[in-house]
Amino acid sequence: MGLVSILFSFALVACLSPTHGYDPLDPNGNITIKWDVMQINDDTQDVRVSIVNYQLFRHIELPGWRLSWTWPGNEVIWDVWGAEATEQGNCSAFRGKQLPHCCEKKPVIVDLMPGAPYNKQVANCCKGGVLSSMVQGPDKFGAAFQMNVGASSFDASNILIPVNFTLGLPGYSCGEPVEVPPSKFMVDNGRRRTQALATYNLTCSYSQFQASTVPTCCVSLSAFYNDTIVQCPHCSCGCQGEPGATCVKPGESPTVLQLPNEAPRQVVQCSQHMCPIKVHWHVKLSYTQYWRVKITITNLNYAMNYSQWSLVVQHPNLQSVTQVFSFNYKALNQYGNINDTGMFYGIQYYNDVLLQSGNGGNVQTEMLLHKDPGIFTFREGWAFPRKISFSGQECVMPPPDDYPRLPNSGDNPSSPANSCIITYSLLILALLF
Repeated sequence: MGLVSILFSFALVACLSPTHGYDPLDPNGNITIKWDVMQINDDTQDVRVSIVNYQLFRHIELPGWRLSWTWPGNEVIWDVWGAEATEQGNCSAFRGKQLPHCCEKKPVIVDLMPGAPYNKQVANCCKGGVLSSMVQGPDKFGAAFQMNVGASSFDASNILIPVNFTLGLPGYSCGEPVEVPPSKFMVDNGRRRTQALATYNLTCSYSQFQASTVPTCCVSLSAFYNDTIVQCPHCSCGCQGEPGATCVKPGESPTVLQLPNEAPRQVVQCSQHMCPIKVHWHVKLSYTQYWRVKITITNLNYAMNYSQWSLVVQHPNLQSVTQVFSFNYKALNQYGNINDTGMFYGIQYYNDVLLQSGNGGNVQTEMLLHKDPGIFTFREGWAFPRKISFSGQECVMPPPDDYPRLPNSGDNPSSPANSCIITYSLLILALLF
């Protein structure tokens, strides 16, 4: 009973965890916020804030991050470069020709758009809040801005660190700032290094459970050796007729109004699964030493294009990928010699944007894999993936019992096994009679 109680307590704590932020396909993935105090003046402090996306395949798309925090006192932002506050707030406590940029107790900071005035730009800013994943954009997964912070009654000798940071993104939760060794910066073409007066880090982790109460994609399966097409499980992402469930029937034209800086809404095509994204895995051909798979991703959302999409697949034969057509491919070796997970993503300016539902609302590729001796088989659904996720969202898979199966050779009277049985039966009858 003691062991049972311990296991039950552990499971309960895990289920009630506020973050659920661990992803076994990207165990070290997170978004890190760095707060660098660069200079302390008589009555203000200069601060540099950096946001870095350390996730392998999950990116931040429009309308982008909305960084927020709570000031410990009556601090204000006098000026900001590379970003801006969404609200100025009540600055009536200040007098003079120039009021602070933001007097909010809980300011919300957003990135500047590309093409911002040069005198408002800083290095690594002005991307509209978009952060690429580490695999897709090695030089575009970070953002930064600078601030001049003060207050109506301000003690500049004390380093002020806000609390209660949020990214303003569904599914992300952030910890508290922790002091780390000061950041160092290269200047004069690398001949000199300067450093911050103080540096604080905090990490934000992602949870699909917090981002959405229902899945957002599903998987269907088929194979050349079976006429059955296994569709997405019924009501994978919702059911028609449920309260609040709306969809557009094929042939109808949806009326969708998308406002600026508004998170995209889901207006999906009516289906038995009600998912905005459908991934189809088709075992296409079998050669002597290779086998071929076709992957099709279909957007059933009328209100959203998916830019910088990615598809992460887990399958034991991905260790022997020979060629991938029309997609980029990157193996994700997160556990030493275990190479069973890979990331597919679009080719820039060709198919890196998955258009909204309709003509052109799909992307597809084919993949050639080597038949590894000792593990390869078409039996028991081995040729189908163990797990699929689209842009970091795990997809609903059909039950393994429904996977397309090889034809049953026992039903074929001309099979070798049946021929042997008939032959031995005739011999026994000849001996007896």
